[in-house]
Amino acid sequence: MDRPTARRWIGSRSILAAVLALSIGMTAGSATPIHAQTLTAEPASLAAKVADGALPPVTERLPQTPFVLPVDNACPTDRPGGTLRMLGASAKDTRILSVFGYARLVGYDESYAIVPDIAESYAVEEGRIFTFRLRPGMKWSDGAPFTSEDFRYFWEDMAKNPEIAKFGVPAELLVDGEEPEVTFPGPYEVRYAWTGPNPNFLASLAAALPFEIFRPAHYLKKYHEKYADPDKLKAKIEAAGQRNWAALHFKKDRSHRNDNPDLPTMQPWTLATKPPAERLTFERNPYFHRVDLKGRQLPYIDRVTLTISNSNLIPAKAANGEADLQAAYLSFPNYPFLKRGEKRSGYEVRRWESGRGSHVALYPNLNVTDPVWRETIRDADFRRALSLAINRDDIDKAIFYGLAEPGANTVLPGSPLFTPELRDRWTAYDPDKANLLLDSLGLKRATRGGLRHLPDGREIRIVVETAGESSEQSDVLQLVRDDWRKLGVDLLIRESQREIFRNRIKAGSTLMSVWTGLDNGLPTPATDPKELAPATAEQMQWPGFGMWVETGGTGGEAPGDGPDLAGIRELIELRQAWMRTTDTAERAAIWNKILRISADDVYTIGIVSGVDQIVVVSDKLRNVPERGVYNYNPGAYFGIYHPDGFWFDCPSNVAAGSPS
Repeated sequence: MDRPTARRWIGSRSILAAVLALSIGMTAGSATPIHAQTLTAEPASLAAKVADGALPPVTERLPQTPFVLPVDNACPTDRPGGTLRMLGASAKDTRILSVFGYARLVGYDESYAIVPDIAESYAVEEGRIFTFRLRPGMKWSDGAPFTSEDFRYFWEDMAKNPEIAKFGVPAELLVDGEEPEVTFPGPYEVRYAWTGPNPNFLASLAAALPFEIFRPAHYLKKYHEKYADPDKLKAKIEAAGQRNWAALHFKKDRSHRNDNPDLPTMQPWTLATKPPAERLTFERNPYFHRVDLKGRQLPYIDRVTLTISNSNLIPAKAANGEADLQAAYLSFPNYPFLKRGEKRSGYEVRRWESGRGSHVALYPNLNVTDPVWRETIRDADFRRALSLAINRDDIDKAIFYGLAEPGANTVLPGSPLFTPELRDRWTAYDPDKANLLLDSLGLKRATRGGLRHLPDGREIRIVVETAGESSEQSDVLQLVRDDWRKLGVDLLIRESQREIFRNRIKAGSTLMSVWTGLDNGLPTPATDPKELAPATAEQMQWPGFGMWVETGGTGGEAPGDGPDLAGIRELIELRQAWMRTTDTAERAAIWNKILRISADDVYTIGIVSGVDQIVVVSDKLRNVPERGVYNYNPGAYFGIYHPDGFWFDCPSNVAAGSPS
């Protein structure tokens, strides 16, 4: 908050609630629950279960104040439905449904403001006290009540339990090492209070992979030693092949993996097929808390199927009309091929903007263990030379049809923090200047046209490691190799599985890696600048420095006193300053300094940005935006556009997609 004493209650779509109230004969602000109105129709697919008593009627399944989504399906029957078909490359892709569903305690709207969702409202005082009011009558997907007990269970029985939280209270709940005071004033109210600001708290709750401060207590207590019958719990541990109760509890609780059909959820669709399977089905959550403008319970679509295939075959399967909504595993080079199949297979290819700072970026590892390479790669002039030697315009034309924006890995024009000068810093193709920089570092060639040599006499051969998940990245590396070879630098490509790829980077075995750029290329001053400063061990350009910050100096590598790391130390200090202030102008000034340091010192080497994401949308599917921003965090890909509000053409609702 800009003012230290600012306090405001943020309600759930109050204007829309008023519209809904008027549309069903209510007075805005009336105490009459929305779900009690007769115009709230029973979803057709659930009618039989309601009729035979297996489910209570919708008026008893909805909370007293549902989240009102501003959609209105025009089907005259008031009973939409159908099956949405999607394609995945692994059973692990079940986790994508909890991203797309994007039910969060609080979440981002389409303008990236944080608004209530599962919570009815929230209040923030002085940037350090957060109070959440829950929706009375809200239920988990199995019908159990959702109350402050679910928050208490997470805080007292998980976050504070050393058997489960082996590394202590999660970092999201710490401010300078201080735990919050957590209180539960009533069954529908929860409060977290720190003595200093916690500027990332709400953002962590709204993330694509959210930090969840609640759990289905009624379900997980069966696996907790504090609540479960010891003999029954022991039998469950042995049957599951787990070493102890905490390991079993962890396995049952992995909501982000979405791999346990029995785990209650708040998402619009719940997993109905136990992985692994070639076809995974997700059924509608009968207790989902959102409704449309007519009071009809969402989601409109009854089920989602995820058919597993080889990732290389997914573009062809999409072109054959085997998906109703597909973006995963489709890349821009697939665009011409997919366009040719539009009329034949009944879909439209749409181009959504990317929210990433760079579509492809190189990550020099400043914590590489090789001492000679470490000294070389920590010199900013070496990184600048490599960047200047890349002909980004040629790469754009050869791979992206000239439609991308060559430049650095920095924020995008849609961000209020964008500066064109920083996008262009050290990115203009200038091989002469690159050669001069390398000469000044003493990295000489032994023969004309040969490779340059490191100070210990080795030829300069940079192994760039990749997870092998993007043909575009490999294609870009081939062209970068040609550019660097003219500089006297060889580039070799090493491919490995993602887990091995990540572990090698953390261990310092990797000299350089290739990945996408900033996850969030559209930050505001209120966004944590953690992507541009050492913050976690997952950062590929400085995993050791990131771990040092993440662990409070107990792990990783401290940035020493040398001049080559002065920029690193300043970035850490600037981010700490950002964490301590709630003033918007001060935060913007900090962001500007961080962006300038990052651009000038070239800690990552961006190649191109502005490469659109290809989205295939069935001609039968409605309410999917023609243009959107396809971004993981913030945005949750389709999540901020609420797929629970997508629907199929009225005449084909029941038959749409795969057979039910």
